[in-house]
Amino acid sequence: MFLQKFESELINTAIVLTIFFFIRVIGKIAIKKIGKKSAINEARTRLISRYFTFTLLTILLFIEAFIFGAETDDISLVFSSVFAVLGVGLFAIWSILSNVTSGVIMFFSFPYKVGDKIKIHDKDFPIEAVIEDIRAFQLHLRMDNGDLVTYPNNLILQKAVTLLEKDAIEDFGDFH
Repeated sequence: MFLQKFESELINTAIVLTIFFFIRVIGKIAIKKIGKKSAINEARTRLISRYFTFTLLTILLFIEAFIFGAETDDISLVFSSVFAVLGVGLFAIWSILSNVTSGVIMFFSFPYKVGDKIKIHDKDFPIEAVIEDIRAFQLHLRMDNGDLVTYPNNLILQKAVTLLEKDAIEDFGDFH
């Protein structure tokens, strides 16, 4: 009885799921190729891939709601309520979102790689260090004296940066 009642919806769901998995596979392959071509850390590539999958899943849920008969007014009410609550909550943590967004931007267009020695031109706290790791929220920079500095992704995109030496990773002994 259930299958007969929702036959067209289930067929449409199967089609949408097939398209979803097809797009997901193609997207993951493209992200891996971009990561490999740009010599980007595999952990960062996986992180961007997760963001991509989450975005696709959100779109899939939205489409499924329409397939099973949700009205546009109902969906817009739910989404506006959710976004209002999220907006208030996320306003308090906007810097975290800014860093995550910067991390995604840096995945696709950051001219410096792990191992490069850079100079960040900050009038208050100039930094000259080797990029040890690029994470979702911050860069890990190793100073010449062995100190580890974490630098927020959103700030690295706002400051002037000079490449001093390509692939300058040194052995820092006990600091690793």
